[in-house]
Amino acid sequence: MGEEREFTLTPDKAYGERDEDLVQTASLDQFPDSEGVKEGMMGVAQTEHGQMPFTVTSVEGDQVTIDYNHQMAGKTLRFTAKVIEVRTATDDELSHGHAHGPGGHHH
Repeated sequence: MGEEREFTLTPDKAYGERDEDLVQTASLDQFPDSEGVKEGMMGVAQTEHGQMPFTVTSVEGDQVTIDYNHQMAGKTLRFTAKVIEVRTATDDELSHGHAHGPGGHHH
């Protein structure tokens, strides 16, 4: 116990590289609450590929720039993990093939 490790995930191992083709411009009138549209706002669009989350990156006049890239796309992620407890796996965890958090599994 107490062992500590650092992990680094490059974009290709995490959320992928940014794709500038996923940055698009839309008309402000396409938003149900056009007066509430602000830079940094997040939403979900219904597309031919299903629901896709997006972030508003700018509002200029009646044009809204939206970015469908994940907010962490293109970023290198660094984590530090420390083992604070070790316990025996429960029968449920063994049958499911993975650990469960407090209160059991939620899937």
